[in-house]
Amino acid sequence: MPHKIRLITISIILFLFPLTNQAQNYDCSNVDKTGLLKKAYASFEKDVFSYYNFGTDSIKAFRTFLAEVASLSLDLRKLPSDNSIRLTREFKGRIGTKNSIWIRLSDYEKNEAAKKSYTPSSTSSKTNKEEILIFNYRGGFIQCLKNTNNSKEFKELIYKLENDGNISTSLIAQKIYYLKDEEINTPQIKKYIAFDIYYSILMVIEKAFK
Repeated sequence: MPHKIRLITISIILFLFPLTNQAQNYDCSNVDKTGLLKKAYASFEKDVFSYYNFGTDSIKAFRTFLAEVASLSLDLRKLPSDNSIRLTREFKGRIGTKNSIWIRLSDYEKNEAAKKSYTPSSTSSKTNKEEILIFNYRGGFIQCLKNTNNSKEFKELIYKLENDGNISTSLIAQKIYYLKDEEINTPQIKKYIAFDIYYSILMVIEKAFK
């Protein structure tokens, strides 16, 4: 009987281990059937590799990008390509739709108000001004990135952002910068850098480009 139990235990371990690896390698861009996420990520990588000129050293390129965002020294006039700006405008056109990975701050506050049973401030939802946009930390895309990645620190960061989306991009970049190389090199964290850091910045500045 002990021998049989040992065999069953080993079988369970061998069965679960591949599932963990499959989850880590799952492409969360598949939640978007239009292909926009895949095109946008490819454009981000091309911009970063071209700008920093580190060849195929993604760790060095990504860390340099994160360091410049964290220190507010990134040259936003030179980094974005015309293609990335165009894709950013496509993302803006999706705001309010089911698959949008950004959300209006006023909508976020309404959700929080419903949870906490208080009336949100009216200052953030004025109709005569463009509304502030934040990353949708409770949406399917970011939840997929969190749930298919093994980094404890990354998961903790997303949990924190789910409850408080009002954390500066520079601080987020700093936290990601200090992850281990093997964590930054995972597809989930690379995509997180692309969308919640790079494209979130472009969502703010795209109007400065023709």
